[in-house]
Amino acid sequence: MKKSLKKLLGLGLVLSLVVASFAACGTKDTGSDTEGTTGNGTEDFDDTFLIGAIGPLTGGAASYGTSVKQGAEIAIAEINEAGGVTVGDKQFKLEMNFMDDEATPDKAVTSYNALMDAGADAILGTVTSGACLGIIDLTSEDGILQLTPSGSAKDITKYDNTFRLCFTDPVQGVTMADFAKELGYTKFAVIYNNSDEYSTGMMQAFVDQVTVNGGTVVASESFVKDDVDFNTQLTAIKATDAEVIFVPAYYNDAAYITTQAAELGMDLPFLGGDGWDGVIAQTVDTSVLEGAIFMSPFVASVEDPAVQAFVTKYEELYKATPDQFAADGYDSVYVIAQAMEKAGSTDSAALISAMTQIELNGLTGKLTFNADGEPNKGAKFVEIKDGKYVER
Repeated sequence: MKKSLKKLLGLGLVLSLVVASFAACGTKDTGSDTEGTTGNGTEDFDDTFLIGAIGPLTGGAASYGTSVKQGAEIAIAEINEAGGVTVGDKQFKLEMNFMDDEATPDKAVTSYNALMDAGADAILGTVTSGACLGIIDLTSEDGILQLTPSGSAKDITKYDNTFRLCFTDPVQGVTMADFAKELGYTKFAVIYNNSDEYSTGMMQAFVDQVTVNGGTVVASESFVKDDVDFNTQLTAIKATDAEVIFVPAYYNDAAYITTQAAELGMDLPFLGGDGWDGVIAQTVDTSVLEGAIFMSPFVASVEDPAVQAFVTKYEELYKATPDQFAADGYDSVYVIAQAMEKAGSTDSAALISAMTQIELNGLTGKLTFNADGEPNKGAKFVEIKDGKYVER
């Protein structure tokens, strides 16, 4: 691609220009593997910027990591095909090395160290909260830009080098409690994972806000990681006058809980956090999910040209409908690219400083970042109807 055309495109315009022509694009191999690099071609680039990415590709949370990886791959291919990232007077090709952390802190540390040894210029990840908390001290010590697409634990952004694309657990808990009040609920049951930062953080914020709103938590039941039998917790809830059940947990837990509630003859509605995204694929009889509502920044069924262009490309490449985690991965790459352009440098300190100066019209909404590393963007509510996710 000619230099003049590269300058015309500019990173700020890449998303809209690529989306406008997206429907005409055919299926294209991104040239990636499970723990390899991605990026198309080498011609016309002055240098390479390596994004080190970390998330679960195996284990119980593999759906999240796989989605983030695949969404990021699409963004990288788009940017490279449009001429790469303009940094000063150079054009940078983006590459990504995505490593599996199995959603565990120790594996995340191992993956991070390997990526740094490989020369990572920025860290995209990790995908889950516990694993992300396992590496933030290290990324801070190294002074490298870290952007988590979906790690929502509050403490993740306690250092200046760390930013998040998603909402925090407390924000989700408060938002869902307020939404539940709007729906007219006053008596709540809660089932949460007491061994998980994501679940406990959202639960506590939800319970506190319910009280502020004048509601009552009539049952609070907990479980631990890898539990698959929830009959004791559900039976206890069934004996109360709860009007709705809030489950701040990941999709695999939500699938077990909703299925077993139906088996017990319970017909209470369910509310959840963004970890519910992907629950349909994990549930044998999706009728047990009917009417469940959870919080998300992205809904694949929204009639927005940018969203539908992404959905079309994702389905062509991966034979699946993208969830919010795919959109998070996609937007995260564009954020990093914009930071590179704004900074005019690939120096970590310059990239970190640039993060609060950029604005992205992304798949997950129009967003900016504040000095605390948190995103400023709107939330959506997703309802499950007839086995599909629809915007509420």
